[in-house]
Amino acid sequence: MKNHTEKLVAIYVWELPVRFYHWINALCIVILCVTGFIISNPPAMMSETEATFKFWFGNVRFIHFIAAFVFLFNFMFRIYWGFTGNQFASWKNFIPYRKSQWIEIFEVIKVDILQLKIEPIESIGHNALASIIYFGSFLAFLLQCITGFCLYAKMSTALLPKLFTWIIPLLGGDWQVRFIHHILMWFFIIFAIIHVYLVFYHDYVERRGVTSSIIGGWKFIEEEVAAKECQIDKNK
Repeated sequence: MKNHTEKLVAIYVWELPVRFYHWINALCIVILCVTGFIISNPPAMMSETEATFKFWFGNVRFIHFIAAFVFLFNFMFRIYWGFTGNQFASWKNFIPYRKSQWIEIFEVIKVDILQLKIEPIESIGHNALASIIYFGSFLAFLLQCITGFCLYAKMSTALLPKLFTWIIPLLGGDWQVRFIHHILMWFFIIFAIIHVYLVFYHDYVERRGVTSSIIGGWKFIEEEVAAKECQIDKNK
């Protein structure tokens, strides 16, 4: 049995809006990947002329479009919350502009990738490496939304998709847009696999309630680390 020798304090890290965003985003990505893969590579039965199959494929496309709209507005909300949420949701955490953040990035690499150490990283929210990767994923979210609505604009009369039609020639045409959209789908699949692995891995290494924190919002942090982080935040 593993025990902490330090005194732990409970800190409310992930606010309810952040947790809602996380799970809605995860659900949308699963739905979009499954339906997107079917749309890009329809099953053999789609070659049949029977109307039921065609209607079924229409439902797949409809679900994909609905999930895309939810994904977009959920992402827009997260952008807003990055300016109004607590210190752990703030955008300033996602861009490594301080020397201490770069030092932490290399420390996390030693733990996560090189397996040279197993000591917990002294971060209450996202560690510096996770933060910069999440920022990159947000850019991927944005590009996926742009390419997706570019493709949707060709078959829709709605105003929102039509706002993206000018981007198709900018990205090199319809084929290139489809290719980028498809590649990004695989990026999200790989990202999700690595993300889930690292959540459980850090839960094992740090023993701070990483996994349960995205459900309840609370983490259990060493008192000394919590005091240090709070002090740093007050000085910013």
